[in-house]
Amino acid sequence: MRNIKAFVVLLVAIAAGGLAVYMANRYMTQQSESVGGAKVVVASKDLDLGTRLSPDVMQLVDWPKESVPEGAADKISSLDTRVVKTSVLRGEPILETKLAPIGTTGGLASVIEEGKRAMTVSVNEIIGVAGFALPGNYVDILVNTQDEKSKDPSKQISKIVLERVLVLAVAQEASTDQTKPKVVSSVTFQVTPDEAEKIDLARSVGSLTLVLRNQVDKSAADTGGALKQELLHGATMAEEPAQPTVTKRVVKRIYVKKAAPKAATEQVEVIRGTQRTIENFKVEEEQGK
Repeated sequence: MRNIKAFVVLLVAIAAGGLAVYMANRYMTQQSESVGGAKVVVASKDLDLGTRLSPDVMQLVDWPKESVPEGAADKISSLDTRVVKTSVLRGEPILETKLAPIGTTGGLASVIEEGKRAMTVSVNEIIGVAGFALPGNYVDILVNTQDEKSKDPSKQISKIVLERVLVLAVAQEASTDQTKPKVVSSVTFQVTPDEAEKIDLARSVGSLTLVLRNQVDKSAADTGGALKQELLHGATMAEEPAQPTVTKRVVKRIYVKKAAPKAATEQVEVIRGTQRTIENFKVEEEQGK
């Protein structure tokens, strides 16, 4: 009797254990299906813009079905040889919006937008914002030159000529490593043809300076430029005071030559036969008068 009771208890325990295992397995399966119901291609390491994709820089990972990003790929082979036009971090999905058109060969030229150009400008550590201007940042470009309204070489003006210019590369690198600033000798911008002409003209007439700006700030700067006189003497000296008008009085002396006094004359009537005439004779004044 005791053996039968022990046997029943054992069967119940086994059944309960099996049911628990079944429920746990079912729960884990459901969780696995909800979490890893899809496959998404992600970067296996940090990728810089212009990088040509290959199987060694990509990997497939499980991704929840309900949160798969739009434009994500589910096969590594579908992205092979494509070129990224923006930086991609390790573990980040490689989306179609981050890829250059099919057939792009890679390099910096592949990330230039249609209708835009890449232009490189020589800089120093000060002009280059001390190395803080990195690929993907936006900068304003200033020119310092002589004011064309004045022929005085001491009258200089500093003016913003272009705003919100995209930095494509610093030196010969398109990396966006922001661990520390880097001193560079050149900066490459993405500009329109008109902007390229303005930059070329600006660097020919004066020195260029870069001003780093906020990534999301799109407001335009409405400035008239800074003048040297304003900087040194204040705004009240922006224009030189008018010089006082000096009137010179010219005194002109006129010398009048007196006419010589007329000599005294006497008239005498002279009769010659039947003719009668009047003759004038000079009379000399007596001395001492």
